[in-house]
Amino acid sequence: MWAKKVDIDVSQLRRLGIDEIALRKGHKDFVVVLSDLDTHALIGIAPARTHAAIETVLLAWGGEVLSNIEEVSIDLSGNYRGLVRRLMPHAEIVADRFHVMKLVTDELNQARNAFRRHPEDLPDGITPEAAQAALKNSKYAVLKPEEKLTDKQIEKLAEVKAVAPKLVLMHETKEAFRAVFEAQNGSDALISLLAWMAMAQSLYPNSVATMKRWFGEILQYFEHRTTSGVVEGINNRLKLIKRSGYGFRNFERFELRCLISCGISLPRLHIHPGRARPFFKKMFEKSYFL
Repeated sequence: MWAKKVDIDVSQLRRLGIDEIALRKGHKDFVVVLSDLDTHALIGIAPARTHAAIETVLLAWGGEVLSNIEEVSIDLSGNYRGLVRRLMPHAEIVADRFHVMKLVTDELNQARNAFRRHPEDLPDGITPEAAQAALKNSKYAVLKPEEKLTDKQIEKLAEVKAVAPKLVLMHETKEAFRAVFEAQNGSDALISLLAWMAMAQSLYPNSVATMKRWFGEILQYFEHRTTSGVVEGINNRLKLIKRSGYGFRNFERFELRCLISCGISLPRLHIHPGRARPFFKKMFEKSYFL
């Protein structure tokens, strides 16, 4: 396949972003996306999120390239940290800010859903039916940054706060966590993060437990301000390609489409004139370009 023969220049790579997307609905057939955080370029796709599959792509870059990588931005899944430490020993691992924030919003959403199903500890005069009605269609009102809410979402948030005291505390604590990322330096961030974790322990036990395991990598964000926002942008483009192809069962075809879409030139083909027509007919029949 041509995509395997494409020569992508990674000689100047210093900051690497690693993330993943699913090729099929239901979070199936994950592929791992590798991006240059400085040039905002797609530089590789691994066919699976196993260490072996990712390692094959990384080792193809050569030891010198890997030894020169200074930072790697990853999510908090734990799947990549050991691989990065082994193959890129000089790189600082940075926990992506948006994935750290997602820990908190996911746990808040779980609490919101649980309360909606089984309302409890209600204020005086509030019935379970009224609480469930207030929680209906409240996801974005509760999870979005408060300053970005629409007028309708502000009204919905007020309804939620009137019936769910625990969600009020969790929402306020979530907003306080967002403020932690405004710390100007690592020292301020350390103090703010520790204070937030102590305050949030009872409300966000799962998030706090994960932060403890990733504490050093989270603090690295405040040293470098590195995020995988670039990777997320590339991922969104690749998801559009996936949807336009109604999903891809063949990884190599998906990889080829992604490389072309991201402006990476394919090698020039040398085809005998007499074989050109049947060659391209076969390519289109196999949907390599469609």
